[in-house]
Amino acid sequence: MVHCYKLGGLNIVLDICSGSVHAVDEVAYDIIERFEVCDKEEIVEYILEKYKDREDVTESDVLDCIADIEELRANGKLFTPDTFSSKAGDLKKKTAGVVKALCLHIAHTCNLNCSYCFASQGKYHGDRAVMSFEVGKRALDFLIENSGSRHNLEVDFFGGEPLMNFDVVKELVAYARKRERETGKNFRFTLTTNGVLIDDDVIDFANREMSNVVLSLDGRKEVHDRFRVDYAGNGSWERIVPKFQKLVEARGGKNYYMRGTFTHANPDFLEDIKVMLDLGFKELSMEPVVCAPGDPSELTEADLPIVLEQYEKLAELMLERHRAGDPFTFYHYMIDLKGGPCIYKRISGCGSGTEYMAVTPWGDLYPCHQFVGEERFKLGNVWDGVDNLEIQKEFFDCNVYARPECKDCWAKLYCSGGCAANAYHSTGSVKGVYKYGCELFRKRMECAIMLEVAKTLGEG
Repeated sequence: MVHCYKLGGLNIVLDICSGSVHAVDEVAYDIIERFEVCDKEEIVEYILEKYKDREDVTESDVLDCIADIEELRANGKLFTPDTFSSKAGDLKKKTAGVVKALCLHIAHTCNLNCSYCFASQGKYHGDRAVMSFEVGKRALDFLIENSGSRHNLEVDFFGGEPLMNFDVVKELVAYARKRERETGKNFRFTLTTNGVLIDDDVIDFANREMSNVVLSLDGRKEVHDRFRVDYAGNGSWERIVPKFQKLVEARGGKNYYMRGTFTHANPDFLEDIKVMLDLGFKELSMEPVVCAPGDPSELTEADLPIVLEQYEKLAELMLERHRAGDPFTFYHYMIDLKGGPCIYKRISGCGSGTEYMAVTPWGDLYPCHQFVGEERFKLGNVWDGVDNLEIQKEFFDCNVYARPECKDCWAKLYCSGGCAANAYHSTGSVKGVYKYGCELFRKRMECAIMLEVAKTLGEG
């Protein structure tokens, strides 16, 4: 399978199963598009007619180009057959029972009242609560005990708002550092915060102990304050931006992300990204809203062309800034064309419910943070482990080849079948397909690949 597209003044051909990326001229592009549906004589006739006004396109040139394409196919760089479908289940079996990451719901409560919050303002459709040190400690031990031979273990402090239980966060990090010395494991922590409670103590601790911090900012003040309000209805932009700036400056180049959400109210999210850049932030992410169907924030079909155009304009801006020596990072455009994820990850996806789980303040295990509060998806708890094997098998069986709709999609080995939570909430099945999300993902991949190709050609 190949995917041909034009973007940013480039003609790009992706060979899906080999991962090869080709930037070609117009003639080669037209030949490749017809290579598997036309015979050689038909291709020559079509190209000579289309380019009859060009003296540099001769029959000999066309035949040489066809020969080059045939050589690429013989070398496994074009029209590579898909040999992965039969391996999908076997690849996932190799890591069965190994957990590598936990999302600790350190606080099921929040000091903001964001109307689009998928977590019901941090309560996850249940009671407000904070995680005790004992529950968190047991969760870390559960991770160590179930991590097999893995050295690096990932833990996200999540909410609600984790800083509403900051003392326990600090205690758990100290406990994990002790367990590192005892077990030879290495913990990498991430903290996600809305910023309201950031102070010097938080900044010092986060920059010392957190491998990454995720900072919630929706961009423009009027956009941010439309949704991210406190319980009195006051916007939070002016309170948090100076704190974020101070934290990032003190971070000294360590990883962070400004994580925004765009909704029906701001499908022109590039304007929000520009505001973040003006504020001095360079590591950015803007995510499409996750909300119930019919919610006023939900992205609509009318928003889709606007959003797709925004992704293209974002890629143009990133390339412009790269060439000017002032680059920035956009999370969804991070792609490694030379290495990239191994075939296991490309087929199996994120590992929710198997390699990755969320832990509630009470110690219950769920496949990921977006399933927390949905009783059917409770996997077990950190004391007894996973006992809901039937539900876990649904996630274990999730891979890109488990979804018939993905069979002919060129992006399947980039998205790995997509998000199980989005699939479930839009179709009622973790093996379903969230079609709106597919449209956005395909456009992001086209933009990300174009951006990397343009950078490579510019450096060559």
